[in-house]
Amino acid sequence: MERESCDIGLIGLAVMGQNLVLNMNDHGYRVAVFNRTVSKVDEFIHNEAAGTRVVGTHSIEEFVQALKRPRRAMLMVKAGDTVDQMINTLLPHLEKGDILIDGGNSHYPDTTRRTKALREKGILFIGTGVSGGEEGARFGPSIMPGGDPAAWPHVKEIFQAIAAKVEDGSPCCDWVGEDGAGHYVKMVHNGIEYGDMQLICEAYHLLQEGLGLSADELQEVFADWNRGELDSFLIEITAEIFKKKDDEGAPLIEKILDTAGQKGTGKWTGISALELGTPVTLIGEAVFARCLSALKDERVKASAVLTGPKRPAAPDRATFIEDVRRALYCSKVISYAQGYMLLREAAKDQKWNLNFGGIALMWRGGCIIRSRFLGKIKEAYDKNPQLTNLLMDDFFSKLLNDYQASWRRAIIQAIESGVPTPAFSTALSFYDGYRTARLPANLLQAQRDFFGAHTYERVDKPRGEFFHTNWTGRGGRVASGTYNV
Repeated sequence: MERESCDIGLIGLAVMGQNLVLNMNDHGYRVAVFNRTVSKVDEFIHNEAAGTRVVGTHSIEEFVQALKRPRRAMLMVKAGDTVDQMINTLLPHLEKGDILIDGGNSHYPDTTRRTKALREKGILFIGTGVSGGEEGARFGPSIMPGGDPAAWPHVKEIFQAIAAKVEDGSPCCDWVGEDGAGHYVKMVHNGIEYGDMQLICEAYHLLQEGLGLSADELQEVFADWNRGELDSFLIEITAEIFKKKDDEGAPLIEKILDTAGQKGTGKWTGISALELGTPVTLIGEAVFARCLSALKDERVKASAVLTGPKRPAAPDRATFIEDVRRALYCSKVISYAQGYMLLREAAKDQKWNLNFGGIALMWRGGCIIRSRFLGKIKEAYDKNPQLTNLLMDDFFSKLLNDYQASWRRAIIQAIESGVPTPAFSTALSFYDGYRTARLPANLLQAQRDFFGAHTYERVDKPRGEFFHTNWTGRGGRVASGTYNV
């Protein structure tokens, strides 16, 4: 092997790593690979990468020597300590100006820390979200890079070449922002993915319980939905899932245990929303729905003790299917609006200059939440880059105004049938809260002032002027300081 012959190197030959390497190879880049379990390198070179120009290496020294200067090394290893260990292993072999890329699902504060620490050593660091699963990595993922801006010109050509492309050829990859911005945007993407999946599950549950639809009938409904406004990767694969039969010819979906796993990105999104005081209620409910699903044994016992309502008469089939479709679409709009609210607050908090339309474009293809709908978000931010909330865009406000009667009917049917719809319901509650000019928080502030002298503002006085009332005649004149966490 010639020394310094490879355009980029990749460490970590699990499914995503292997497929990204093959994708880079397809686009004419020469890639060096290394894996901590070195036998995996030879297995990959002799099987999946047979006949390619991929270069297998058997030590960190050999790996680094194979790279052209400035060296570009991408890590596709498990998030957390493993990333730090691999960075520390590589560092003695790197020179100032070399570029390190973390393509795993790292938590954004870790990426911010690594960017700053490596900058002090002269190493340029990128933390990038990569979405699209196995197939996306192989044929075109969505790539969300952030970190040290000086690193972007060195990887831009490769990343944009291997990324998914939308109809006009634009790549689903652009610079997101400094430090942890790329991984933050990927985290919110994954949170929205949790929401989308939960909404689809609730639609499935409602159709199954409300109309008694079989797997084959559900497949037809979701395939039909995928031809219209809900056209998306997740709706498409849901239709495919309902079609799959097991070895006995029965629908496989009915044999799968109803306990969901999670790897943390949805939880991180919820925690960040709480820290920033942003009501990202739908993603929160989607995470909690997974937690509730995990209580399988408790739920089975409870089902024998706790009763639900008598089942109402089945609704009109065509009308109900359309109501559920619209409820799914409206709830999806709310989830994305909340996700974008969180991105806006994080950008303010971290002083990132996020391009919201650009983020919609990055999510338009390649990634798990890719959908026709994201084109509408891009259009909304193209029309008004300063848009305060997606719900205030003409397209989305009209859609919600036109579809809300169906949305409400679907949830009423769920309540009457005893079918849990936490994500549908919280989406509607948020919509009703957001469009309410006066909420009952005036009573809440009165309560806080009553028991804790926390003070309140008045509708007939300027904002920022605070008052305290001695509600019982027994309290003192001293008020608590005002602050919001």
